Amino acid sequence: MLRVSDVAFGYVPEQTLFKDVSFTIESGEFLAVGGRNGCGKTTITRLLVGLETPRTGRIFYNDTDITGWTPAKRSQYIGYVFQQPDRQMFRPTVAQEVAFGPEQQGYSRAEVKEITAQALERVRLSDKADAYPPLLHRGEKQRVAIASALAMQSEILILDEPTSGQDGTETKELLGLLQSLRKDGLAIVLITHDMEIIASQCSRVLVMGNQTKAFDGSPEELFTKRDDLEALGLERPACVSLSMAVPSLGYCASMEEFTKRMITYKQQGGR
Repeated sequence: MLRVSDVAFGYVPEQTLFKDVSFTIESGEFLAVGGRNGCGKTTITRLLVGLETPRTGRIFYNDTDITGWTPAKRSQYIGYVFQQPDRQMFRPTVAQEVAFGPEQQGYSRAEVKEITAQALERVRLSDKADAYPPLLHRGEKQRVAIASALAMQSEILILDEPTSGQDGTETKELLGLLQSLRKDGLAIVLITHDMEIIASQCSRVLVMGNQTKAFDGSPEELFTKRDDLEALGLERPACVSLSMAVPSLGYCASMEEFTKRMITYKQQGGR
């Protein structure tokens, strides 16, 4: 679906933030982008949506070179939810905010109304259609931004640190929504420092480090095979550390999974 080929980038000519970065994003993936602060993980996603331009390399969407496309043109396919989602909202009601994209695409008033209603229903915000976006709490603002992407029929949704500052309930609701959208074929790209979320939710991890792509594979491979996690600004989640300490238990992607397996393990006499 989306292919990044040999991309390099630097904010000033004398310095290179990263180089030789290549990867693909396929339909239905749940991809985490991780690494220490300043490694370029947010910059990578800004390149995808056209907010930055690579120094070298190309970006392709379904084999079409989109490197020179504007952010507005890319927004037809790629949605972006900023870490502070209220910064991307400018209309007086939630419904009008979500309707902006379809309006720019030339849909009729009736079509825009239907598209907006469907998008708000998918993110469970139909009851907030007439609300003033700045008055919503952060989780609701994120869902408005997600609804705006859905209204544009985006095929890739990028979220920058979406769970920071949220309580457990808000995080669970957001992750549940993202998994639901993923099942519908939407590719989810998550910039996050939360190792528990990477382990339990993501199908793949892209780690930026050492001025390039330092890892691209499954969470299980990352957390059980790599011995340079600390150098990359990562750490092994507690659920993985505990499961690795128990013989024959196997990889556990969450504390819930670890608890269930431990119950079975003890019932079987620790075998």
